Amino acid sequence: MAPKDDAEVTALKKELNDLVTKIKDEQKKAADCTLQDKCSDMGDAPKVRITTKKFLKGHINKVNSVHFAGDSRHCVTGSLDGKLIIWDTWTGNKVQVIPLRSAWVMSVAFAESGNFVACGGMDNMCTVYDINNRDAQGNAKIVRELAGYEGFLSSCRFLDDTHVLTGSGDLKICIWDLQVGKKTSEFDAHNGDVVSISLSPDKNTYVTGSVDRTCKLWDVRESTPKQTFFGHEADVNSVSYHPSGFGFATGSEDKTARLFDFRSDQQIGHYEPPNKSSGFTSCALSYSGRYILCGSDDNNVHIWDTMKGSHNGTLSGHENRVTSICMAPNGMALASCSWDNHVRVWV
Repeated sequence: MAPKDDAEVTALKKELNDLVTKIKDEQKKAADCTLQDKCSDMGDAPKVRITTKKFLKGHINKVNSVHFAGDSRHCVTGSLDGKLIIWDTWTGNKVQVIPLRSAWVMSVAFAESGNFVACGGMDNMCTVYDINNRDAQGNAKIVRELAGYEGFLSSCRFLDDTHVLTGSGDLKICIWDLQVGKKTSEFDAHNGDVVSISLSPDKNTYVTGSVDRTCKLWDVRESTPKQTFFGHEADVNSVSYHPSGFGFATGSEDKTARLFDFRSDQQIGHYEPPNKSSGFTSCALSYSGRYILCGSDDNNVHIWDTMKGSHNGTLSGHENRVTSICMAPNGMALASCSWDNHVRVWV
């Protein structure tokens, strides 16, 4: 039996709900039209015709995360087999295999420069490797092991070669200075696990998504959010900054993808798969922002027309849930990885 709420809690809950309603009313006032209405006279976006150009085999267990380097050629994947693999996506060859101290990797990141990779997960830390230098065993050299988390590490991204931004299951966001191995900032960011981080094109701001169903916009130099976005009815598993810098896309456990806009401070797009049977694990936007792509528990990557909200198609091939997708910075390729142990490069 749940304890009965006392009068004070009931009053506070009512006050919160009234505030939420008030905010929604204010947003409706600002929303003089919908994106779909405004774009109804636009031509449909052409059907996305991309296929698996490279099928990357090498992991022997579930692959949880993939991320491209700034050259749009190399990508890093992390798997429960305890390995990070750096791939040349043009040839399909492995460039380097890095054995991990902990196999429970949940997130990987490639520095834009291509010099460093980072990973973390259930080991409650973020490990950074220098892929141009080797240790005595001939493996990529560990630059830093960033410990001090009270929860699992769910996401990491490089701000540059010397700074890493992390989100974790202890509700926190941290920024680390790799040269000294210390946190330059650490703060409570959400009321639930921080599960996804996406940096803006200029790297001055970033968006986070959380199990508390909200997304927040942050300035790299500040510890209070600039904006908070509501709308999802379950965990926000993935956020992806729009190339224009004016908004971001999300993929959620509630089986929807959405588009949020900073300037109108609210959701402007809502996307559902044709059958709506499974949640979304990851999302990405095309280079122009015209297409939103989401990896799903139904083994496919779903694509929508961002402007018109119509389902554009699916990329099928994986034989188990798609855990992570990443758009190459130049927009020319999409990498996807899955619990089927494989990584695919779509062109």
